[in-house]
Amino acid sequence: MNSLFAKILLWFGCSLIITAVGSAFLSALNVDESTSDRRSPAARQMELQLDLARQAYETDGGRALRTFLATVSRVYEAQGVLTDANGRDLVTGGDRSDLIRRARRRLSSRFFRSDSSMVGRASEDGRYWFFLLEPRGRGGIWFLLPEHLFVMAAAILLCYWLAWHLTSPVRRLQKAMEGFGRGDLTARAGSARRDELGQLARAFDRMADRIETLLTAERRLLLDISHELRSPLARLGVAVELARSGDNREAALNRIQKESDRLNALVVQLLQVTRAEGDPTSLHCEPVRLDQLVQQLVDDSAIEASARGCEVKYECREAATVEGDPELLRRAVENVIRNAIRHAPRQTAVEVSLARESGKVRVDVRDRGPGVPAEALPRIFDAFYRVETDRARASGGIGLGLSIARRAIELTKGSIRARNVQPGLEVEIELPASSAS
Repeated sequence: MNSLFAKILLWFGCSLIITAVGSAFLSALNVDESTSDRRSPAARQMELQLDLARQAYETDGGRALRTFLATVSRVYEAQGVLTDANGRDLVTGGDRSDLIRRARRRLSSRFFRSDSSMVGRASEDGRYWFFLLEPRGRGGIWFLLPEHLFVMAAAILLCYWLAWHLTSPVRRLQKAMEGFGRGDLTARAGSARRDELGQLARAFDRMADRIETLLTAERRLLLDISHELRSPLARLGVAVELARSGDNREAALNRIQKESDRLNALVVQLLQVTRAEGDPTSLHCEPVRLDQLVQQLVDDSAIEASARGCEVKYECREAATVEGDPELLRRAVENVIRNAIRHAPRQTAVEVSLARESGKVRVDVRDRGPGVPAEALPRIFDAFYRVETDRARASGGIGLGLSIARRAIELTKGSIRARNVQPGLEVEIELPASSAS
């Protein structure tokens, strides 16, 4: 028997049947044994029946005794017998000495007989014996009443429900594990129970989430690398051929250097995304003065903004500290600022502001470029996603900046969103303020 459900059902079912049958048997045994105790109600009742039968016999002989015993048979649904000390039936005159011998034996030796159930009582002077004989129509289970069978059936139903209740989450977990093992990374147990089985199911779900995240990140990384490396490698091949031909070797070498730098930046950012998505526990969290970090990034990006004919303006209302990985936060804010510079028209300003509100630190970065189509706003934070009208390829972007920013902010328990502000795009970063600030 390999089924846990069947084992639980059989175990509890057998236990309850044994308990019910044993209780019924002991109850019947105790009723008969109680007649040996003259203080018990059963013994007093037997003594009363003996006195009435004796009185009827001594008053009017066998005819009155026969009438009394008929009344006993009608009331108790059992045969009454009155004998003398030697076992002679005082109604029929037959020999019933066997009843006396049975009454004197141990009570437990007669409960599995199939003929009748017998209770006997001797008078105090030893002259008479009175017996009640109950016919047994149920053989060896005479002590089981229909009520006992009903209780056992109800108990078995409860055992069935208990076994199902205990094993159903195990079966769901098994089904989820089999599906997950076949490659269905979305398979989950989805248990809402609060006991140990529910905790086990939720532990599996957390493990499955973790594995799905790692495998999805790995697959996406491989697909993105194969896609993104194809173009720069092809351009590198062309530049190498031009360099070998000897025609304008300086321009070819510059092109090789540019494509090499682009490939290096691609690999660095891909590794950054994979590290953030695949191993959040590797992050080094510490208090970070976000106002100073943003100021430093604004200063560093001023040269790039000047080269593109624009400028970066920074407004900070007060000091602000957050908990997070300094390098990841630096990369996140820097990518947002550089993305804004990349799309800012000439003779315009990229506006960066920092403020604290209700336990939050908010950083807003706005450019005055063409903005993003409304349907593309939810996807601009996806890795390698570009709007069709995006100039990222011409400007050297590879579509990872905002993706890294989103993941970094989410790992710091913050949020990032973008909206069109006419003109331009505004990216809002919100982080929980540190208690130390």
